[in-house]
Amino acid sequence: MLVEVTAASVHDVHGMDMISYEKGSYYIFDRGYMDFKRLYVIHQSGSFFIVRSKNNLKSERVYSSPVDKSRGILLDQIVVLKSFYPRKGYPEKIRKIRFHDMEQNRTFIFLTNNTDLEAIEIANLYKQRWQIELFFKWIKQHLKIKSFWGTSMNAVKTQVYIAVIAYTTVAIIRQKLKSAYSTYEILQILGTSLLDKTPIQQLLHKKNNQDVKELLHNQLKMF
Repeated sequence: MLVEVTAASVHDVHGMDMISYEKGSYYIFDRGYMDFKRLYVIHQSGSFFIVRSKNNLKSERVYSSPVDKSRGILLDQIVVLKSFYPRKGYPEKIRKIRFHDMEQNRTFIFLTNNTDLEAIEIANLYKQRWQIELFFKWIKQHLKIKSFWGTSMNAVKTQVYIAVIAYTTVAIIRQKLKSAYSTYEILQILGTSLLDKTPIQQLLHKKNNQDVKELLHNQLKMF
């Protein structure tokens, strides 16, 4: 996972310049990252990208592939970009897919340089990105650093990185142990059980909703 601390004025798209693209890997972006010059860098590196397109994108069809509308695929084409700067940034052909998500009743347009996967697979890969989006939304809501031990740029970055690593580690533990507790509840339990010798599998085995409250209550008596 790549984490970079920047000023609020720095646009997220610049994060694409910090990634070391691996050949054969897939990189999935929201439409805020639709920078064709940067996408072409991914293409030239032998990697694959899937990006949600903006609705006003101008393109010219080269040829179309058959689609299965029963699965939500409305369009599957190879196109070339028509506008000057997009075409200058990405001079080659690109694949364009229009997908209707029946669950959300929304239509999305995806661009990708992958021509081997089925269109529905491209759509499903993008849908998986939403799980990551939800995780980062959770991080923003719950990751709170009340005080900093140091205030230099390096000290602040180090403490933010440690906090993010701690949160992601807890999320991995929850997934591996298949705990019924939420990630937030596990953080509470671990935070008040640092001296507890109970094996973590037992500690995170949920019996009832009162467990966490009782654990916190008992721990607070020590102070």
